Amino acid sequence: LIFINIGILTNKLIDKKININNNVYKIGIISMIAIILHNIPEGIITAITTASNLSLGLSLMVAIALHNIPEGISIAIPLYYATKSRKKAYLYTFISGISELIGAVISLVFLKDILNNFILAALLGITAGIMLDISCNELLKESLSYNNKKITITSIILGIVIMVICKFFL
Repeated sequence: LIFINIGILTNKLIDKKININNNVYKIGIISMIAIILHNIPEGIITAITTASNLSLGLSLMVAIALHNIPEGISIAIPLYYATKSRKKAYLYTFISGISELIGAVISLVFLKDILNNFILAALLGITAGIMLDISCNELLKESLSYNNKKITITSIILGIVIMVICKFFL
């Protein structure tokens, strides 16, 4: 809970430092930053798991690759709609994705002897706080501003249902 609150405060600071008038563009940039912060510990976890158990590491790699698809979409779509530039959308999405590989390299080269469950939990808690703040205070607010609340509510419910179904079957 402490690290989630640190993440929320971190996102508030990031939000204040980014002076962008276009709300959709700002959401894309903040999402990219949050996903980079999310992908680095994810790369660390994947590398350490694979180094200790190849079969489990490969399974984890497939699962993470699948969940990176919506992460990339959450960056690319706002950036594309804000800038009308596919190049920028691809570039920023690539940067966020490559951060996972950077996390893996960092863990294998520098952190393998000092990394522990507490540090990983703290990093993931901070990332969760950032993502919660983005979801509740940026994405939801922006979605409701389009005057089609039924689609927003339906999408939230559908997302929850899909997560519950995945939890039971995966």
